[in-house]
Amino acid sequence: MRFLISLATIFAVVSTVESSAEDWTEFRGPSADGHSSATGLPTTWGADQNLVWKRAIEGLAWSSPVVLGDRIYLTTSVAGGEELGPEQSLRTLCLDAESGAVQWDVEVFRQKATGTRADKVHGKNSHASATPITDGKHLFVHFGVHGTACLTLDGKIIWQNQELKYIPVHGNGGSPVLVDGLLVVSCDGGDVEFIAAMDQTTGKIRWNTDRTAKHLKKTFAFGTPLLISVDGKTQIVSQGAGAVYGYDPKDGSVIWKVDYVDGYSVVPRPVFAHGLVYVSSGFDKARLLAIDPTGKGDITKTHVRWTLEKGAPHTPSPLVVGDELYVVSDGGVLSCLNAKTGELHYQERLGGKYSASPLSADGNVYVQSEEGEGIVFRAGTTFNEVGRNQLEARTFASYSVFGSSLLIRSEKHLYRIAN
Repeated sequence: MRFLISLATIFAVVSTVESSAEDWTEFRGPSADGHSSATGLPTTWGADQNLVWKRAIEGLAWSSPVVLGDRIYLTTSVAGGEELGPEQSLRTLCLDAESGAVQWDVEVFRQKATGTRADKVHGKNSHASATPITDGKHLFVHFGVHGTACLTLDGKIIWQNQELKYIPVHGNGGSPVLVDGLLVVSCDGGDVEFIAAMDQTTGKIRWNTDRTAKHLKKTFAFGTPLLISVDGKTQIVSQGAGAVYGYDPKDGSVIWKVDYVDGYSVVPRPVFAHGLVYVSSGFDKARLLAIDPTGKGDITKTHVRWTLEKGAPHTPSPLVVGDELYVVSDGGVLSCLNAKTGELHYQERLGGKYSASPLSADGNVYVQSEEGEGIVFRAGTTFNEVGRNQLEARTFASYSVFGSSLLIRSEKHLYRIAN
């Protein structure tokens, strides 16, 4: 009897720890920079090791899951088949985090094939690549030009907005951000570039600001905005083709701008640390820029503190841990630099190709390759590998965390990994 009581107590404690851990509320977590306060995350896993559950997800999507309490929310795009024909169903799902069971699955938008660019996506993209975001009471989902919506946590649609008009190139990708009652999204197409804010309660557009960088032939991007605080005031940092901007959330006015020498199809989300904003300029040749956001107007020549030319990422976002900045190039080269000065500590060829953004937790850094290999190494100025772990699946989505578990989304499944 004592043994049975002890087991019950243990399971109760584990459940409490899982459900009371940090909520993973948006792309790259609650701090929006790939940091998790979780301890005890696994460093080894595989098809028959540390796998709690594996859930098949219908459709194709590269959005990351978000977690609130013991519920996981994610989006997907289901196309074709006997029921849909030439249409695609843009959906939102809720899973029980403990078991992986689907709690609800609702269609948010149904998109008819038009034969235009809106129907076409890059081979590494999907129609559901934007990660949802939650304010703890509602869930906000974004499908680029196909629509944006607000749902209750039990799957009821509160509002929908399909007013953001631009010509997408290779599909959509940038995730939304919440600030001061607004849902803000970057809209950078092949014809126009702008950033827009919708009322969080009603979905109505509150402001819309055109980008001013017009010196490139290719004017599309997939940026996810980042909120930062400068001198006690909030700024929205948002990247488009050709430039990165700091915006005032109140009205969308531009506070500062830094032009790239070149750069379009920007994917990595900026990070902010040590008073600097770290951004990657995107294709064709990526450069990493460390920008002091305290300036006004065009600060291209005055506030760029340092740059990285070799090894900058086109797709994975940067990660800052302590005084070190880590970037993984799409070709699998890991660079560790002094975040303040840009001094290179080391470069390590990991192997494979990379799209997912790295994660920091409990002194370790996690990176996930497109081929399904997860590599774990210790944070520090020398490379110290902890583990290499293989899932037999393509993985482009970034990590999410539930309690002491990793959530890894592959092309067809969602995995919960835990010790």
